[in-house]
Amino acid sequence: MNPPKSTPVPPTPRSADVSSDAVDAITAQWAAVRPDLDTVPMAVYGRIYRIARAMGDRMEKEYARFGIGRGEFDVIATLRRSGEPYTLSPRQLSATLMLTTGGMTGRLDKLERAGLLARSPDPTDRRGLRVTLTERGLRLVDESATAGLAVQAEVLGAALTEPESAQLSTLLRKLLAAH
Repeated sequence: MNPPKSTPVPPTPRSADVSSDAVDAITAQWAAVRPDLDTVPMAVYGRIYRIARAMGDRMEKEYARFGIGRGEFDVIATLRRSGEPYTLSPRQLSATLMLTTGGMTGRLDKLERAGLLARSPDPTDRRGLRVTLTERGLRLVDESATAGLAVQAEVLGAALTEPESAQLSTLLRKLLAAH
C-alpha cells in the first residue's frame, strides 16, 4: 500500500513533543482506504476548523465574565475600532459584521438595554440611526478586549514561538486572500 502524499513537517522546538491528533487519525484512515488522495488540505482545514471552534468556546467563556457573548463583543469592538466618537450606523455595523439587519437589531437591543450603547437619530438622514458606545460600553470593551487577547496570546505562546506565530499569521493571510 502506498503511503499518503502528506509531507511531514519537521518539528520545531515547541512542536517536537506534539503527538498525533484526531485529524491525523482521520487522514490515516483515508490513506488506508484511498492512498491516492492528498489529504494535506483536509488536515489543514480540519485543524483550522477545530482550532476556531475551541478558541471560540474559550472566548465565549472569557467574554461571559463581562456579561456579554462573542456576538455582543463584536458589535462593541467594531464601534471601539471606529475611533472617536465611537459611532456608526446600524447598516455600517451589519456590513462589517456580515449580519442581517434583523440579527443586528437583536444585538443592538440587548446592548442598549445593558447600557453599553445608545441609538440616536442620524442628523444627516431623517430615516437613519446612529449607534454610539456609552462610557460604560467603552470601559467594558477595553477590559474584555484586553482579557480576550491575553487568552489568545497564552494559547499561541504555549504552542508556538513568536516567529512561528508571525509566520502562521502570514500564511493564514495568504490562504484567506485566496478565497
